[in-house]
Amino acid sequence: MLNYPLKFSPILKDKLWGGDKLVTKLGKKSDLKDIGESWEISDVEGNISVVSNGSLKGKSLRDLLEIYQVELVGKHNYAHFGNNFPLLIKFIDAKQDLSVQVHPDNELSKKRHNSFGKTEMWYIMQADENARLILGFNEEITPDDYVKLLEEKNIMSVLNDVYVKSGDSFFIETGTVHAIGAGIVLAEIQQTSDITYRIYDFDRVDDQGNERELHTELAVDAINFSTESNYVRTYTKEENSLNKVAECEYFKTNFIPVNGKVELDYTTTDSFVIFMCVEGEATITVFGNSETVKFGETILIPATSDNVIIEGKCKFLEVTV
Repeated sequence: MLNYPLKFSPILKDKLWGGDKLVTKLGKKSDLKDIGESWEISDVEGNISVVSNGSLKGKSLRDLLEIYQVELVGKHNYAHFGNNFPLLIKFIDAKQDLSVQVHPDNELSKKRHNSFGKTEMWYIMQADENARLILGFNEEITPDDYVKLLEEKNIMSVLNDVYVKSGDSFFIETGTVHAIGAGIVLAEIQQTSDITYRIYDFDRVDDQGNERELHTELAVDAINFSTESNYVRTYTKEENSLNKVAECEYFKTNFIPVNGKVELDYTTTDSFVIFMCVEGEATITVFGNSETVKFGETILIPATSDNVIIEGKCKFLEVTV
């Protein structure tokens, strides 16, 4: 039986736009120069997470799915996803602007890549002064307008800037053109997918002087060209309570500011639970077994756990499916 909180070894990604905050602020261990991403829990092929604690240390997430099945993820999730984990959990450090990009929906991803789509949400953990995201368009344009603006290197003129601070949260549906701006560290929750169409990269080049590939034609069919904007998430911050941040068919995220001790009842929750620590430190206990979780760490609670006790002073994102 799965009877303890599971930690995984972070999978760190060197990126052109990455920095050092995942090491200096979130405590990741690495000699990589520019770390842009820490994949905390991943079932993406070639990047499968490995347990780093307890009796299952060294087992991969795929191993756990094959052995424990519904005990790990819940009956509904196992029936729907089988031996595939439905979410990809990351921390991201953008020292420079990320490329402007878009993610295709489930239908297009299945057709082109035999993959899930990539609906995602962001929680801002730290933001430098005047740090901003790019989210959607600031005016209505057509697909032809889009291609012309790209050719003229003027696409930024129609993109929408959103200035951010710590604690802000955003929900990014597939089809939304977006980019994380320089000076932001955030937590990302998304469907298990690594399908990204890059549409503009500020004319940057890599160490060999090569520009990164753009996916202009693929992106045209994936983009939502409207100016509708429902990406900003407002939420309450009641201590020792679940405060809903985002909910969709792929995941549900709550914000939990813990001060002292809180006991959470998951008797009726047919899902694993993920806790991402976005501030402070706490001890999480299930079945009498405890793990300490610090700022910048992530932990997975098996679906068999009906009761979770959290003690400390911290802020968590709680994620279920």
